[in-house]
Amino acid sequence: MYPLQRNRRLRQNTSIRNLVREFQIHTDDFIVPLFVVEGLQKKEEIPSMPGYYRYSLDFLEKEVEELWQLGLQAVLLFVKVPDAKKDNKGKEALNTEGLMQRAIQTVKKACPEILVMTDVALDPYSSFGHDGIVEQGQIVNDATLEVLTAMALSHAQVGADFVAPSDMMDGRILSIRKGLEAAAFTDVGIMSYSAKYASSFYGPFRDALDSAPGFGDKKTYQMDFANRSEALIESQRDADEGADILMVKPGIAYLDILYELKQKLNTPLAVYQVSGEYAMLKAAAEKGWLDYESVMLEQLVAFKRAGASLIASYHAKEVALLQQF
Repeated sequence: MYPLQRNRRLRQNTSIRNLVREFQIHTDDFIVPLFVVEGLQKKEEIPSMPGYYRYSLDFLEKEVEELWQLGLQAVLLFVKVPDAKKDNKGKEALNTEGLMQRAIQTVKKACPEILVMTDVALDPYSSFGHDGIVEQGQIVNDATLEVLTAMALSHAQVGADFVAPSDMMDGRILSIRKGLEAAAFTDVGIMSYSAKYASSFYGPFRDALDSAPGFGDKKTYQMDFANRSEALIESQRDADEGADILMVKPGIAYLDILYELKQKLNTPLAVYQVSGEYAMLKAAAEKGWLDYESVMLEQLVAFKRAGASLIASYHAKEVALLQQF
C-alpha cells in the first residue's frame, strides 16, 4: 500500500519548494565587514580575499551608499593602521582624528540611517599584533580593559551605533558597558565576540590589516577550538555583563556552538563567516571544483538554520546583487 503522505509532493517544483522553505536569506540578515585604509582614491584588492577590498575614506563613502541602495543596513568597520602609528598600548586607537574615528563619521555622513558597528581590539594598533597590552611576554588582561573601554567611548563619541569587542579579554563587556553608561551613551549597543575561537581560519583577515601576532599565538585569550561548554559560559557572562548581541566566530565549523547557544540563551546571536571561509570558497570556485553561488547560499542558510539572527559575511554584497532573498 502506498503511503498516504508522500513527502516529495512538497518538493516537486520550485514554487512549492519556495512556499514551504523554512529558512531564507534576506539582506536584513547581513552585517558587511569593511576594511579602511589611509589615503585617497584607494580601492586595494586583498590578494588572499579575491573580490574584497580596502577602501580609502572617499571610496568608503561611495561603497556605503551602494550597500544601502542594495538593502544592506549594517556595516562593521576595521582599519589598517600604518606601522609608524603602532605601539604596545594602542595610543592611536584613542586619537580623536584617527582613521577609525574618521571612518565612522564618513559612513554616518554618507548614510545616516545605516547601522555602524566598530571593531574594538588592540591588534590593528599593536606593535606586537596582539589584542592586549604585552608585559614581559604576556598579554595582560586588566590594563587592556582600560584601553578597550576608552576606545569604545571614542567610537561612540563620533557616532558608532554598536561597538564590537573582539579581543576576548575577561571582563571587557562589563568595563565597556560601565564606561558607556557613565558617559551617557546609553543607546550605544555592544555586540560581543563572546565565543571567538583560536582558529586557523583568520589568515586572510590578518593579511588585510597586517595584524598577525608578532610572537606566539592568541591561544591564551581566544577559545580552544576543542571546547564546547566553554562557549556557553563565556556567552552567558557577556550577556550578564551587558552585551546586546552575542557572536560566534568562525562560522561553518562552529554550527554546533551556534545551535547550542540558540537553545539556551535569549540574546540575539550573530555569526561571523570569516576570511578563511570566504577565501576557501573563492579558491575552489576558481578551480571549477564547486558551484560558487550555490555553495555560498547553502552555507549562509546553514547559519540561519543553526540559529543566527545576524551574519557578518564578505559575501553580503554578492548575495544582494544576486537578489537571492
